[in-house]
Amino acid sequence: MKSIWLTRRWPERVEAQIADIGDVSFNRTDKALSREELCTALASADVLCSTVTDQLDAEMLSSAIVRTRLIANFGVGYNNIDVEAAKQAGIAVTNTPGVLTEATAEIALGLLLASARRTAEGERELRRGAWHGWGPTHMLSTQVTGKTLGIIGMGRIGASFARKAHHGLGMRILYSNRSRAAQTLESELAAEWLPLPDLLQRSDFVSLHCPATPETRHLINAEALQQMQSHAHLINTARGEVIDEQALVDALRSGAIAGAGLDVYEREPVLAKGLVDLESVVLLPHMGSGTIETRDAMGFCALQNVRAFIEGQPLPNQVA
Repeated sequence: MKSIWLTRRWPERVEAQIADIGDVSFNRTDKALSREELCTALASADVLCSTVTDQLDAEMLSSAIVRTRLIANFGVGYNNIDVEAAKQAGIAVTNTPGVLTEATAEIALGLLLASARRTAEGERELRRGAWHGWGPTHMLSTQVTGKTLGIIGMGRIGASFARKAHHGLGMRILYSNRSRAAQTLESELAAEWLPLPDLLQRSDFVSLHCPATPETRHLINAEALQQMQSHAHLINTARGEVIDEQALVDALRSGAIAGAGLDVYEREPVLAKGLVDLESVVLLPHMGSGTIETRDAMGFCALQNVRAFIEGQPLPNQVA
């Protein structure tokens, strides 16, 4: 029987099924494993079921004592794994694409609305007893309907978010992507492809949906933020390292942009200094895929990869 190591707790229904197909070690504490604990897992398990909190670098994966032959990542993103090093070491890597599209797009839409309409700020005012009743100029905000949305990364999640914004709120869609989207999608959304600087200059709202790669690290830096309109809002449900977080703090403080809504961070769970002190940013604890339905689906998708590996079948979602 193959040995399987889960680095974090998975949904109960998924854990019950994975326990039936292998000798499973569970992380009962559900705390992120240390580097030393991850190395122990790699040395003792045939299958390592990792998550975004597990940083698996080349040094760890190339060690002579590594037993693991499959890393089944719980998530669509796998920038926490050095996939080239895994490949060189003969370790297959899989992810869970497709199943978290709608949940993450919902959070992006929620962040856009919360940032534009100042809902989190309003709730904080109410909870601390500082609201003294309705007034004509109290907590004025930005209307969203009919505004221009710039999407960076028109993949599954970007396209789903664009549909919700265009069909639900009548937003005009601009997008920047490595390649043009399908003509059918462009026609459906009346979407216009633009180079990134043009998109930043023309958008009322900019939402990030690109993967974390060396090319996208700090894609939104001080220069990019200066290219945005002063009334614009920045939304990020992709990966934290796509934004230079300290540059964002400076831009919000100076009024270079009006607001931001973030679900991911550059050095999770640590935030850039000063970020939590700003009223103009909505902060969520990386909960984009956090619905019961989606986390179950992610788990079962990862389980399919593990089962295929154990049975010697092609891996459904192999990325390396």
